[in-house]
Amino acid sequence: MNGRPGMNSSREKAKDFKNTIIRLVKELKGYRLLITFSLILAILGSILSIVAPDKLSLLTNEIQEALQIDTDNLETLNEHIKTETTEENIYKSFGNIISLNITNEKVDEIKNSDELSKSEKEAFNNFKENGSQISGLIALSNNVLNIILDESIYKETLISTKDKIKLINNISDMSKYPDSIKETLFDEITIDDTVVSSEDQITYINLMQNVTDSSELMIKLVSMPDSISKVLSNKVNWDQIKIITINLLVLYIFSATFTYLESISMTDVANKFARKLRRNISTKINRLPLKYFDKHRIGDILSRVTNDIDMIAQSMNNSLATLVSALTLFIGTIIMMFVTNYVMAFTAIIASFIGFILMFIVLIKSQKYFIQRQIEIGNLNAHIEEIYSGINVVKAYNGQKDANSKFDQLNKKVYNCNKKGQFLSGIMMPIMHFVGNLGYVAVCIVGALLTSNESITFGVIVAFIVYVRLFTSPLSQIAQAMTSIQSTAAASERVFEFLDEKEMDDESHIVKKLSKEEVKGNIEFKNITFKYDGNDKPTIYNFSAEAKPGQKIAIVGPTGAGKTTMVNLLMKFYDITDGDIIIDGVSTKEISRENVHELFTMVLQDTWIFNGTIKENIVFNNKNVKQDEIEKVCKKVGIHHLIKTMSKGYDTIINDDDSVSAGERQLITIVRGMIDNAPFLILDEATSNVDTRTEELVQEAMDKLAQNKTSFIIAHRLSTIKNADLILVMKDGNIIEQGTHDNLLKQKGFYYELYNAQFEK
Repeated sequence: MNGRPGMNSSREKAKDFKNTIIRLVKELKGYRLLITFSLILAILGSILSIVAPDKLSLLTNEIQEALQIDTDNLETLNEHIKTETTEENIYKSFGNIISLNITNEKVDEIKNSDELSKSEKEAFNNFKENGSQISGLIALSNNVLNIILDESIYKETLISTKDKIKLINNISDMSKYPDSIKETLFDEITIDDTVVSSEDQITYINLMQNVTDSSELMIKLVSMPDSISKVLSNKVNWDQIKIITINLLVLYIFSATFTYLESISMTDVANKFARKLRRNISTKINRLPLKYFDKHRIGDILSRVTNDIDMIAQSMNNSLATLVSALTLFIGTIIMMFVTNYVMAFTAIIASFIGFILMFIVLIKSQKYFIQRQIEIGNLNAHIEEIYSGINVVKAYNGQKDANSKFDQLNKKVYNCNKKGQFLSGIMMPIMHFVGNLGYVAVCIVGALLTSNESITFGVIVAFIVYVRLFTSPLSQIAQAMTSIQSTAAASERVFEFLDEKEMDDESHIVKKLSKEEVKGNIEFKNITFKYDGNDKPTIYNFSAEAKPGQKIAIVGPTGAGKTTMVNLLMKFYDITDGDIIIDGVSTKEISRENVHELFTMVLQDTWIFNGTIKENIVFNNKNVKQDEIEKVCKKVGIHHLIKTMSKGYDTIINDDDSVSAGERQLITIVRGMIDNAPFLILDEATSNVDTRTEELVQEAMDKLAQNKTSFIIAHRLSTIKNADLILVMKDGNIIEQGTHDNLLKQKGFYYELYNAQFEK
């Protein structure tokens, strides 16, 4: 872990959900127009979804009405049949149809007939004595009936004796009446321009004998004569159904279109805002003092740039419009339910009310876990970055077990936070499904009761089933959106925490500038004192030295003596606690950090190679560097031949991994520094990773490069600084010896001991 004494973790900072959301809204100020457009689309899409069930109810009612019996026509038909089938009318009709002939001649014929039995004659006598009632004909034999029933014409229909006898024998079963009888028994009736014949009326009467309700009548309607089916069936209003169907399609198409456009808009906002945050963080990194990176792990910073910003973008893309749409659906559905039927509305709301209570309980419980999860993910990423950046060391020291153990601990913390948060948010959907199903059951029961009382139509029940879904679904969406917003707040808080870190002092007021071409190369350190934040004692104390133009200044000393710190002060990476650094008579306090950086070329011990070609790595941040100049410098360092042996020469793609050795990476960074023609040169253990032969070649090249330049060389290998013009020996933050290599050896002081210690056997 990179850091200094006194390092703290930001995890102990108090979390403020409310202010973080307010801050997030303010940060989105530049996207208000597009966000407003997206939210309007979401609201419009929701409104159209709310209106659709009302249209669906109308369509259901139209179809239901078309599938029901025309009660008016049914009443007309039944009234007509009732009138026709009164006892008076029936006997009158039967009398006219049968037309009895019991004249004296017919009576004598029966009395004198040898073909009739005594019982048949007695039955006739009884019939006659009882007044010759129509109902008495049933007791007579066919032989007797054949005598007293003559062929006759009734309602222009010829009715034979045979048909009359058949009628009497089947008087109770109209289905067995002869056709001639059926045609004359009832008068034709015209209903809605449809003629219902007497025969069709008789068929209707027979089929209706066992019908007790409308559902059975609907089943029997299939067997009815065409005229009856036509009269009793409701007329399908195809024009109205067509209009309602088209309106529904238009509503759903526009709703889907608005939702699609809203999704595109919010995706654009989310991506642009994420890009803005990354750009702000990138800018912020350049404004933060080096001490911030000493106190914070790189992996945690990377987690803020990647995981946290991705979380913000995903939540904005998925949650903001969803939340607005869900709220619109929720409120609008309640309004429409009460407009449609207040009893059903109360039923649906009461059945779903439990969802509100459970939702808010879960939200309160889960919030803390989402905040902690983002923190633990940052800690885990920091550990991963540390281990993988030093994987060779970990393996060399058999540290895999300890690394894995710590990884498991951090990973378990992430797992526990994520498990608890996801569990609590995960039970939202089952709760909402239960509430939704409970709402369906309640609506169906209450709706059935109201329908039986004819208080509502069947279409209202259908509409309310959709309303229940529209009412409970927003609860789930609101719950998910709130869960996502919690994660967004946790991630935003970490990002804003980084963006709010104290920056280096603003130097926009500084107008003085040293030209790179005009600087002579004189640097003076005047009583420099510096102390790291959190340390009790200063690292540099009362340091004074002077470097003249063109001199090669070597800085040596034991670890912790303050060598690198002194160079960092020179580069204005840190602000001096006390004292001053003067370049060509100008204090570094009077010129900007960028100006100071322009004057120096640094080659560090820790090599940095990015993913790109060798040429791109060499000319990093230098414009218009010619190929000949690059090759010339590479030849001086002795790396030109190596580059030419690679697959694509200077256009070979490399990165900071094992594709090139540590020594080769160091040589490339040295070439990069030599390309930058600055008046000052800083070499911080620049040759530590190259072999002895390469070191000699590099040393010779750097001697030529350092001509007419003021160079500062930090070295532990004292053999590399023998030819330095001035060697500063540091210990405990101050200069204890200075001079040339030979002079310092003659003094037999601290430098003498350091030098000889490197060559002891």
